Amino acid sequence: MTHHTIAVVVGSLRKESINKKLAQALEKLFPADFSLTHVRIDDLPLYNQDDDGQLCAQVMRLKGEISAAQGVLFVTPEYNRSVPGVLKNAIDHASRPYGQSAWNGKPAGVIGTSGGPMGSALAQQHLRNILAYLNMPTLGQPEAFIQTKEGLYDEAGNIGEASLKFLQGWVDAYVAWVKKHN
Repeated sequence: MTHHTIAVVVGSLRKESINKKLAQALEKLFPADFSLTHVRIDDLPLYNQDDDGQLCAQVMRLKGEISAAQGVLFVTPEYNRSVPGVLKNAIDHASRPYGQSAWNGKPAGVIGTSGGPMGSALAQQHLRNILAYLNMPTLGQPEAFIQTKEGLYDEAGNIGEASLKFLQGWVDAYVAWVKKHN
């Protein structure tokens, strides 16, 4: 059986991030032949093209973790109807210098949660546009715009019963997507 490593990129730095909580709960739904590695993005400097010739250790680490993975799971909040700046900064770093993108060809899954009923839909759409440019085959269906509300999780932090069937279906579709593209 082939083992698949998935790099998880959470677009929120907040200590009590609802998107980090979603990523941790989703991790429990993946099959045994998948492992998820949570990629650190909070220590990256702001992207500056002048630095492309001499990447700092944090950027090298990021690019190495993405390159080593067989897929990337993006879990993003929505800030001002788009992706958070910290997520865009990480994407820019790992895509540069030109022609040396760590993202190239990595099958992507895009999901996110918010307190509102749109569940990060606009951020996800903007992220999909970016990923298309980066040549990342991105799971199109099912889309998952998750509203964080009572019942999404059980007392242990697992996906709650009301959302389990849908989110397990989403994870299963992403697993099949990764296998199709590896």
